[in-house]
Amino acid sequence: MIQEPERAAAYREPQQARSAATLARVLRAAEEIAAASGLEGLTIAGVAQRADVAVGTIYRRFQDKEQLITALSERMLERREEYVAERLRAAEPSLSGVMDAYAHALLESFADSSSLFPELLRTRGARSLDRGARTITELHRLLLEAADPYTDQIRRSRPQQALDTAARAVLGACFHNSLRPDAATGDAARRRYADELGEMATAYLRTPDRPRDP
Repeated sequence: MIQEPERAAAYREPQQARSAATLARVLRAAEEIAAASGLEGLTIAGVAQRADVAVGTIYRRFQDKEQLITALSERMLERREEYVAERLRAAEPSLSGVMDAYAHALLESFADSSSLFPELLRTRGARSLDRGARTITELHRLLLEAADPYTDQIRRSRPQQALDTAARAVLGACFHNSLRPDAATGDAARRRYADELGEMATAYLRTPDRPRDP
């Protein structure tokens, strides 16, 4: 019989606004420490000091460091979904506008604590990979929804399949950039790289299929 992998108990979500604000401060402090020192350098005591709360306040919400890191990963992924959704809603109403907004939103969201995000997925094992996969699925859905009114501008023989390919290519390029030692850093470099990704995706979508050898 195959056993299900152990799952960390879910932390308790706050019910009051004051508690929610405290939790947000704790998670922000945890992210700042982890981004600077890695997950190994993250301690409950250090987070409490940076967030200006008592250690007991954190332990009332989280059982241990592992549960705190799980919550941190969840919040970072949620923030990416919300940010991309916001940028797509504000995109110029055209196929190129949507692809450009998608590329810029993804690149900027991965640049936010870029060294920490891959470490979270790498070290948290199957649970984080599963949660990360759900975020990728949601980002993909957001793009398809935003691009749907402009599919008539796609000149590939299979528009939906082509849009799927373009979405995967942009997402992969943005994630890869967060892992590269020579990543595009700084606002100007990121904007230029995102512009190129958006233009590449749009050019592909607007280019008819080339004849294939039999």
